[in-house]
Amino acid sequence: MKPFLSGLFLILCISGSAQQSFPDSIAVERSKLQTNNMWVLGAWASANIIQGSISAGNATGSDHYFHQMNAYWNTVNLAIAGLGLWAAKKQLAGEHTLNRNLKEQQKTEKILLLNTGLDAAYIMTGLYLKEHGNRLNDDKSSGYGSSLLVQGSFLLVFDIIQYAENRRIGKVLEKNAGWRVVPTENGLGLAYKF
Repeated sequence: MKPFLSGLFLILCISGSAQQSFPDSIAVERSKLQTNNMWVLGAWASANIIQGSISAGNATGSDHYFHQMNAYWNTVNLAIAGLGLWAAKKQLAGEHTLNRNLKEQQKTEKILLLNTGLDAAYIMTGLYLKEHGNRLNDDKSSGYGSSLLVQGSFLLVFDIIQYAENRRIGKVLEKNAGWRVVPTENGLGLAYKF
């Protein structure tokens, strides 16, 4: 029993110190994913700002407000895309331990889930504004509501896709963490990867 306990202690010590440096490929993959997604968001935002600005000047009624809100809304999306690109680059700085990767991954997934909830709220607000505008013959409410429906729907699909892509990375990380039975000189030992 004594050799087993000493082997277990040694494995725990070695496993804990040997796993400090986790391959940077996970951090690089997460960073590339975020970079690609922020470029998609930036392209969507830019197209909506340009189209919305041009069309708002040429449209009347609720169409004017629809295009106007698209341009307004996407100035925020463009800023988010810029910050997201900066954050993706910043993520690659420093050593990427399994623990750091797990924390970054969990943070990313939580943000995406929060965003998905916000996207649903945008859609519901858009439905309310559109109905309110149609009922009261208010072009501004109707146009803004239609815009929120389009923008919220895009963001909902966008964030669900991002979450699914990031969840795949999270599963790889989770698979590499935790308790394991490993071979030792005296038989089997229990090791914890952290």
